[in-house]
Amino acid sequence: MKRGYPTSPSNSSASGPPKSRLKHTPEGEADFSNDFVQRVADHYSARTNQTLEEREASPIIHLKKLNNWIKSVLVQQYTAKGDAVLDLACGKGGDLIKWDKAKAGYYVGIDIAEGSMEDCRTRYNGDADHHQRRKKFTFPARLICGDCFELQLDEVLVDDAPFDIVSCQFALHYSWSTEARARRALANISAILRPGGTFIGTMPDANVIIKKLREAEGLAFGNSVYWVRFDEEFSQKKFRSSSPFGIKYYFHLEDAVDCPEWIVPFHVFKALAEEYDFELIFAKNNHEFVHENMKKPENVELMRRLGALGDGNQDLISVPFGIQARFHQMNGK
Repeated sequence: MKRGYPTSPSNSSASGPPKSRLKHTPEGEADFSNDFVQRVADHYSARTNQTLEEREASPIIHLKKLNNWIKSVLVQQYTAKGDAVLDLACGKGGDLIKWDKAKAGYYVGIDIAEGSMEDCRTRYNGDADHHQRRKKFTFPARLICGDCFELQLDEVLVDDAPFDIVSCQFALHYSWSTEARARRALANISAILRPGGTFIGTMPDANVIIKKLREAEGLAFGNSVYWVRFDEEFSQKKFRSSSPFGIKYYFHLEDAVDCPEWIVPFHVFKALAEEYDFELIFAKNNHEFVHENMKKPENVELMRRLGALGDGNQDLISVPFGIQARFHQMNGK
C-alpha cells in the first residue's frame, strides 16, 4: 500500500486529526468568520444521504447530474493510473467512484464536517445500503476530519505527500472568509503537491453573482430553486478592490445548500496562486467547459448515461455556479 499503511486507515477507529479551532489572524485580531465557518460545517454534517428515489425526485436533479458530469470529465482528463489523490472538502465521498474509474492509486479525503466524513467512510467501506452491490474500491484510502483551510497539511499528511493531483470541488470559496484562510488553502496545496502536479477545482463565478446582484432591485436574487442574499453592508452594491476577502453572501439551493459563502474574485485568486508557485493552465465558465467537452463522443455518452441532459420538459435552472480551473505546480518545495 502506498505511504506504508498496512491496511486502509478508513477501516480503523481513528479518523485523523480532530476538527481544528480557528485561531487569530496573523494581525492578532479575532477571526469573526469562525461562527460562519462552523455553520457551514454543521449544515453539511446535518445533511443525510438520499435514496435513489429521493435523489431522482429532487427539484435540482439535472443540475446535480450536470455537476457530476463536469467533475467526472475533470477527473478523467487529469488523473493518470496510479496517481495519489488529495480530495479537499470531500464531503460524503460522492466522488469516490469517479476516482476509482480514473484508476487512482491512493486517496486521501479531508472534510470539516464530521457527519459527512462518517458517511464517506461508510461509503468507502461499502456498508451503506444503497452501495451493498458495489465492488470494493480499488485504491487504499485515508479519511480525515479537519479544516483543510486552517490545518497545516504538510504536517498532517507527512506520510502521505507528495500528491500527484489535488482536487477541491465547489468548496474553495469557503476559504475566502479571510486572507489568512485563503493563503492557508493555497499554501497547503503548494506544500503537498509534487512538482509538475495538478490542482483542479470548481467555484462559483463571482462576476455572475455580482452582475445578478446589481441587476436585482434589492440585495437578493434567485428563482424557484435558489436564492442569493447580501447583507446591508453591501447596499451600494460596490466592492472595493482593496478588500477582496470576506465578501459574504447567503446561498440557498433547494435540496442542497443553505449556508454562508464568500465571493472569490478570480483575478485575485489567480494572482495569489502565483505567489505559491502555481501556473494557471485553464479557467473556463461552466458553459464554455460543457460546450468544449461535448465535442468528444465519450463525454456525450457520459452525459447521456448520467441523464444530465434531462428530458426537455424542465425549466432551465439558472444558478450562479461556474468557474472550472486547473493549476500546474511549477517548482515544488
